Amino acid sequence: MGNPKAFLTVPRQEAGHRPIYERIKDFAEIEQTLNENDRKLQASRCMECGVPFCHWACPLGNKQPEWQDAVYKGKWKLAYQLLTATNDFPEFTGRICPALCEKSCVLNHCIDAPVTVRENECAIIEKAFQEGYVEPHTYERNGKKVAVIGAGPAGMSAAVQLNKRGFDVTLFDRQNAIGGLVRYGIPNFKLDKYVINRRAELMQAEGITFKMNTTVDTSSVDTIKASLGGEYDAYIIATGTPVARDLKAPGRELNGVYFALELLSLQNKILMGEDTTGDKAVNAKGKTVLVIGGGDTGSDCIGTCHRQGAKKVMQIEIMPQPPVGHNPATPWPWWPVVLKTTASHEEGCERRWCLTTNRFIDDGKGNVKGVEVEEVEWLPATDGGRPQMHPTGKKETIECNMVLLAMGFLRPEHPEYDSNVFLAGDAKSGASLVVRAIASGRQVAEEVAQKLLNK
Repeated sequence: MGNPKAFLTVPRQEAGHRPIYERIKDFAEIEQTLNENDRKLQASRCMECGVPFCHWACPLGNKQPEWQDAVYKGKWKLAYQLLTATNDFPEFTGRICPALCEKSCVLNHCIDAPVTVRENECAIIEKAFQEGYVEPHTYERNGKKVAVIGAGPAGMSAAVQLNKRGFDVTLFDRQNAIGGLVRYGIPNFKLDKYVINRRAELMQAEGITFKMNTTVDTSSVDTIKASLGGEYDAYIIATGTPVARDLKAPGRELNGVYFALELLSLQNKILMGEDTTGDKAVNAKGKTVLVIGGGDTGSDCIGTCHRQGAKKVMQIEIMPQPPVGHNPATPWPWWPVVLKTTASHEEGCERRWCLTTNRFIDDGKGNVKGVEVEEVEWLPATDGGRPQMHPTGKKETIECNMVLLAMGFLRPEHPEYDSNVFLAGDAKSGASLVVRAIASGRQVAEEVAQKLLNK
């Protein structure tokens, strides 16, 4: 490393967010940036730790110490080359990855101040686009054709890797544009969609064909072929986890109770200027909103509701409130289950835990006016297994006239396919992280190449 002792004198410095009073008035990205000199200093904090656990923790196997050193030395093009050797879309992960690498950083375990890996990653790719390092390339064709069904991060990554190997790749998706949940689920204030459009233009320039607004029946190989109307040497199914987990409580059918993505997707479509005629008119303006589900999707709903002009927002979670900072129940190398306060929470939101939903309450006109919840307790299982939930009988009514269900997605089920059909991303493993989807796409591309090229 260029300065192996910098971590002793250079404190961790995050770029931070735009002021709350400003950012809640628009959907522009909230994260700010450091100047180049400060970014180099942050990269210099990457120490000679002997065993870089960031390598191990990253599903992509990113070479963080190598490109941190390049940034510190001002070798931005080298940093870009090192970063993109393992990551096809650092502009995605640099914005929305939960940074498993930082949780694994030796400095995190020693002084609770990991290297700003995620921010440095985003700085590298933005610098690369700014300086013109990112250029389309042409590749010699091998005569094989592959159809990738689903244009989210996994499908995009598989397409990019196969295209580099000389395959003719066609990317199919039922939406108007590529990106999957990154485009239609992640709010613009976390990732502006010009970021995806910029990458899409590059992919097309390199020879990848897009066929949007195409619904593919993946129930069998025959239905896939019939839907695509052509012969391909291999098919990759990367359709994600399209079915949200529902809450089958009395009153679920009331007006005002929606899935989280009904709100998030509609808002993104409006910002992109897409036709939303067939979508439900979901808007939080003037509403008292209850978000059920304590994860990132619920947080995205909170931030979106603020920008739409919600009157009040509350978020409830069935699990107990995790501790702040450290959790002795989840020591390294487990993922630290600690309280996560997002930028959306900071904008204003009451948060409550250990509440289960019993029923949605009708206002007498078919609209939701409140939710009956009940406090629960979690008791250790006698056999040492998962803790058991027990209702306490302590019930109350939370007044609201909009409810957003943000409780995750159901793992998709697939039939047994022929050997030339492959699964990738969430369609294979169930709902997970964007970084894991990209890694899965790269892995599946390698499997396809080995099968079709016998090498």
